[in-house]
Amino acid sequence: MNYDYKFGNKFYNYYNPLGIQSTEYQILAPEQSQIEQPGLEYIMNPRPIFDNPNYIGSGKLKDKVAIITGGDSGLGRAAAIAFVKEGAKVVIPYYNEHIDAYETKEYIESLGGECLLLSGDITDRDFCKQIVNETLSKYGKINILVNNAGVQYQQDCLENICDEQFDWTMKVNVYGMFYLTKEVLPYLNSGDSIINLSSVTAFYGDPQLIDYVTTKGAIVGFTRALARNLALKNIRVNAIAPGFFWTPLQPACWVKEKIPSLGADAAMARGAMPYELASTFVFLASDDSSYMTGQVIHNNGGQVMG
Repeated sequence: MNYDYKFGNKFYNYYNPLGIQSTEYQILAPEQSQIEQPGLEYIMNPRPIFDNPNYIGSGKLKDKVAIITGGDSGLGRAAAIAFVKEGAKVVIPYYNEHIDAYETKEYIESLGGECLLLSGDITDRDFCKQIVNETLSKYGKINILVNNAGVQYQQDCLENICDEQFDWTMKVNVYGMFYLTKEVLPYLNSGDSIINLSSVTAFYGDPQLIDYVTTKGAIVGFTRALARNLALKNIRVNAIAPGFFWTPLQPACWVKEKIPSLGADAAMARGAMPYELASTFVFLASDDSSYMTGQVIHNNGGQVMG
């Protein structure tokens, strides 16, 4: 790839693998990187914007209980904040990002909301059981499951993807979703909702994220099959396929030189902040989407259409 850029509001002369030439677009962040997945939000520059102060809840999720994996930061944090504004109580299973998790909890409590934090590994069946048991113990029910947690690693070719990386990516992104959904399902009732996180990369096939794309394609299939399986129970299962959002996953994945160019190949010529996806989570979790199941919503700024 050829990069000719300056940090500021615009970025020039960028070539991307989709074959789209973008001569000018907005930059969200300068070069930066992190050494561990899934990344830390509190050290990002700039910090992601996870809450829209102009978003006013209207009780769409009043008295609902939502489990949001990876809700400590990124898109999961934005979903958690929006859910709380709509009247839900949230449970946030997260890996080991304790500072991010406690920041999220404090913010939720500043809004008058309730949040239960649970640290552990969703690839462990026992932890998934613990999530469900502690949620039921504290709140007595589960209405919404958001399978958001995930990892992604940049590799230039298939030969560079070691067995350990492939196995871990599959376990976090697919097995974790499977285990937790299986544990939650017996407690969901008519009108409840499951929301899975796919990715725009599953629809154009990012050449540097082969194993990640594989998992995100699997999530689409899982969503559609489970939606049909649960349709007559009126338990809705949908997915979101985000484009480039400024979350900890980005600097923890990409080489630092690529960070300023992410989002350039979207038709809107920019990436997005997490709060811009928050209302989509609310839509899928609430009765606003009562006749929608098995669908994938594409929030990607026009990077992929159709």
